[in-house]
Amino acid sequence: MKKNLIFIAAFSILGLIALQIPFTQLLGASVNFTLYDFLAPSIGAFTGTTPGIVAVFLTQIINIFLHGSQSITLGSIIRLFPVLFAVFYFSKKRSVNILIPLVAIAGFNLHPIGRSAWQYSLLWLIPVAAHFYRKNLFVRSLGATFTAHAVGGLLWVWAFGLSKTIWLALIPQTLMERTLFAAGISISYVVITNLLSLAEKKKLIPSLHLEKQYLRK
Repeated sequence: MKKNLIFIAAFSILGLIALQIPFTQLLGASVNFTLYDFLAPSIGAFTGTTPGIVAVFLTQIINIFLHGSQSITLGSIIRLFPVLFAVFYFSKKRSVNILIPLVAIAGFNLHPIGRSAWQYSLLWLIPVAAHFYRKNLFVRSLGATFTAHAVGGLLWVWAFGLSKTIWLALIPQTLMERTLFAAGISISYVVITNLLSLAEKKKLIPSLHLEKQYLRK
């Protein structure tokens, strides 16, 4: 418990900083992706799934309140949830990781506009495939970010609709954007793993179960 509280506090501070650094904007709402989207998915691998999800959710809630009531929009509320599923996917291999994007595909295609742009939802087969090759860090990161994208896409089509033309035009942008996110998640995970290892050696934090293959020799 003490270890998790330390992680949650440290992550919240780092996460709040990362949330202020925009990366790209979500189409259809005044909501940005930020460097936080690189950092957040991997936290559950260090704290465990539930504490990681709690830390990510609380950090986002605090950020909304810090920006005042004008920052509370339908888009910002929707943005609270996709990254939680990325944390869930990244933290541990489990069968339900496959189910989440499949449900998103089904839900997207139940919407009339989603059904007209069904090709877009095929992107969410990526986390299904990645599930079987997640020993590779980049593939695991790709699965996590596309899981978040699947949940976000499902919520977005029901909240904002957009149009068939827009959804189909977004396919190449989404592939490029999510590849960059996966690279960012992978890099941040390696950096955090090595920083925690160093803190361990200096006895600043309790002993952790770190993935040794990502430690600097």
